[in-house]
Amino acid sequence: MANKPNIFLVHGAWGDASHWRHVIPPLHEKGYRVFGVQLPLTSLSDDVDLTSKLVAAQDAPTLLVGHAYGCAVITGAGLIPNVVGLVYLAGPAPDEGESLKSLLARQAPPEGAANIRQDERGFTYVVPEKFHETFCHDLDDEMESLVWALTQKPTAMRCFEEQSGAPAWKVKPSWYQVSSNDRLIPPETEMWMAERMNARRTITLRTSHASVATYPDEIVKLIEEASSAVAA
Repeated sequence: MANKPNIFLVHGAWGDASHWRHVIPPLHEKGYRVFGVQLPLTSLSDDVDLTSKLVAAQDAPTLLVGHAYGCAVITGAGLIPNVVGLVYLAGPAPDEGESLKSLLARQAPPEGAANIRQDERGFTYVVPEKFHETFCHDLDDEMESLVWALTQKPTAMRCFEEQSGAPAWKVKPSWYQVSSNDRLIPPETEMWMAERMNARRTITLRTSHASVATYPDEIVKLIEEASSAVAA
């Protein structure tokens, strides 16, 4: 355990750290110190700032793991000196000056985009009745899908429009997981981002945006691979 880096799990939009519930127990059982960040989802800079402070406070080698929008967060927070590696799970890896909105504009809008709404305060959410088919259409546990839909955390449009700063993936080793049936980020865009960052390893899972719940065993294996590589 002494040689293993801490693992910080960074959730995505319209959710919270409970989305990691299938990933945290096996990592904990394997002896990792695991932390789940609770993002405010008020802006990309707010989320990067909070994550950076939490990681820096640990003062120990840390592997950052992002899911979905959380990947944009680790792209910025990964520049903290004690971050030793990055794992991207079906999420955006912007370069400096890019926004999530500009990355998604590379392809035709994914089918799930039609089910996203924005309120009068500038916060977005997935229509609850459309959440399953949009976010996790292959998640067999219908009760879990229902809970995700009804407890989703509204996400500020600023998170998607704000330009990213210098990317950690240019200076830190990175790993990437593509979801080939993603309805929120085009799989072609995910693959392109993995290739652009020159990921140490890229795996493709035949799943939805919710890979952390549909393929937790494969996600844990990828995290372990990254952990072993940075520890060495």
